Amino acid sequence: MSTTSSPEFILLLENVNKAFEGFKAISDLTFYMDVGELRVIIGPNGAGKSTMLDLITGRTKPDSGKIEFGKDADLTKLNEPQINQLGIGRKFQTPSVYVDHTVFENIWLSLEGSRSVWKTLFFRVTVQRRERIFEILKTVALEGKAESKAGALSHGQKQWLEIGMLLAQNPKLLLVDEPAAGMTDEETHKTGELLLSLEGKHSIIVIEHDMTFVRQIARKVTVLHQGTVLCEGSVDAVQNDERVKEVYLGRKKKN
Repeated sequence: MSTTSSPEFILLLENVNKAFEGFKAISDLTFYMDVGELRVIIGPNGAGKSTMLDLITGRTKPDSGKIEFGKDADLTKLNEPQINQLGIGRKFQTPSVYVDHTVFENIWLSLEGSRSVWKTLFFRVTVQRRERIFEILKTVALEGKAESKAGALSHGQKQWLEIGMLLAQNPKLLLVDEPAAGMTDEETHKTGELLLSLEGKHSIIVIEHDMTFVRQIARKVTVLHQGTVLCEGSVDAVQNDERVKEVYLGRKKKN
């Protein structure tokens, strides 16, 4: 495999390092991701998962190493807004929605090109925009909640709304942090179906601890440990890997 960026890679990290006050959060991390891929990242607490996303989105900068997006975008030289404009959207574990606005308005405020509430107030909701909003609401199973206040939604529905808000920005790469946290079993399954429906249309990185959910959605799993890749492969392959059992899965009670 070539270690230079190429059209099939949407994301490339090579020999990335990041330390905080002497603690090495990321250590010689190398990671490749294909266009349209849905990749799940697992690992114990402190493995570097969130720091990895921070580095990709520009929240923090690496001490050394290469981070590239697409063919020629060097993310280490860009700030957060510039990286977002390239088409990288991030969803944090705790949903962040406009609770006093309707579900429809939340998507409207998030549409590509609508970067502020003040600016959006002066945008007319054209037929095309309305169709786009309802297309997104249908994708995230909230078309029946269009006129409901976002604050009245269940936790799972707020998570879906925030995914819809990301989709409204038409991102090339979605970074989704623990989407199943706090959800019911039914909501978790529906979230898995939603992410699978987006596979191929977007490239998606999902960080998750719920292994039932991981098994539902994962094609390829990357296991992080001490800030570096421990192993990669199918769910069965990583669950049967002795190193993974020792550092992560082995600590979890077997069903």
